Amino acid sequence: AGGERAAEEPGAAALLREPVYNWQATKPTLKERFAFLFNNEVLCDVHFLVGKGLGAQRIPAHRFVLAVGSAVFDAMFNGGMATTSTEIELPDVEPAAFLALLKFLYSDEVQIGPETVMTTLYTAKKYAVPALEAHCVEFLKKNLRADNAFMLLTQARLFDEPQLASLCLENIDKNTADAITAEGFTDIDLDTLVAVLERDTLGIREVRLFSAVVRWSEAECQRQQLPVTPENKRKVLGKALALIRFPLMTIEEFAAGNGQGAGAARREHDPQGPQVHLVCPRLRFSVNKRIFVVGFGLYGSIHGPTDYQVNIQIIHTDSNTVLGQNDTGFSCDGSASTFRVMFKEPVEVLPNVNYTVCATLKGPDSHYGTKGLRKVTHESPTTGAKTCFTFCYAAGNNNGTSVEDGQIPEVIFYT
Repeated sequence: AGGERAAEEPGAAALLREPVYNWQATKPTLKERFAFLFNNEVLCDVHFLVGKGLGAQRIPAHRFVLAVGSAVFDAMFNGGMATTSTEIELPDVEPAAFLALLKFLYSDEVQIGPETVMTTLYTAKKYAVPALEAHCVEFLKKNLRADNAFMLLTQARLFDEPQLASLCLENIDKNTADAITAEGFTDIDLDTLVAVLERDTLGIREVRLFSAVVRWSEAECQRQQLPVTPENKRKVLGKALALIRFPLMTIEEFAAGNGQGAGAARREHDPQGPQVHLVCPRLRFSVNKRIFVVGFGLYGSIHGPTDYQVNIQIIHTDSNTVLGQNDTGFSCDGSASTFRVMFKEPVEVLPNVNYTVCATLKGPDSHYGTKGLRKVTHESPTTGAKTCFTFCYAAGNNNGTSVEDGQIPEVIFYT
């Protein structure tokens, strides 16, 4: 019987001659053994289908290793609603970022780079691996520059990383001019733009900052598939427009095209044909709240490109006191557009007081407007506050300008 048993069961020597792969013996430490299992089918008990479409990858893993390293994976595999599936889809995760997460859980090794750091940060947050989060944030801090500060600020706010966001803002404060000219500036979201404009420590003149904000509004119009018009630019800027500090600009800067964010109370809309040589159009108005008038919009020549000399004034009607004036000029292109002329300093206008606006022009016949309104209400695109103008005929030498017709179509102001 003993002989028969020996014939049925091979001895120890026979077993040692079997070609069995003993990988464990080649990995003397626990760390090496776990690292060996990373992205390996050996002992694998779950697969993740990571990513979407043609870029998706099937990645092997081990439930125990993942559960030890992440509370989220622990709940996924061992919680009250644990999954028993051996195939788990993760369409919102990038394969490279998921592999970086697994590499860290299996071996403590950090494998991130400029192209993968943001997606790895997202994945580390999703699966509650704070140590890997910290490595990602540290990597971003070391690579923070003026040309990527706005991009990183957006991501820091998205991923709720206040320390990184604070460093980005400090960098923008010190290098504002370089930061706003970087390509990533026009890609930021409105809330990030507002967070920057609210700061008192930006190292840049307001006129340059406003020019950058206008560029952002143009890009945002395109993102929202809106025509790039002044009205739509104001619309997409929303509350950000009120954060531009127009009083910090000089009148010349405002006149050079940077006043497009301020209010313009338009009284006349339909430019018509030639008018006699201009002398001194005048018009009375009052307003329901305190404002600061910075200039007027005037019509130009019907005879093509022309230079005009002009004196503009605001007069306190009852006392006939000149509150503000400027001897200046403007060049027109012959179109029926309005052309802005500005005071050297803003002129304060008080509520419910009568004022007379006057523009004495020297030059050829100009276009003029018709269908003027006696009452015009300008609504702030940011706050919704309404400024109500009432226009009246100004007796005397006014060159035919009245409420209904004339050559002063705009009063440019801010509140």
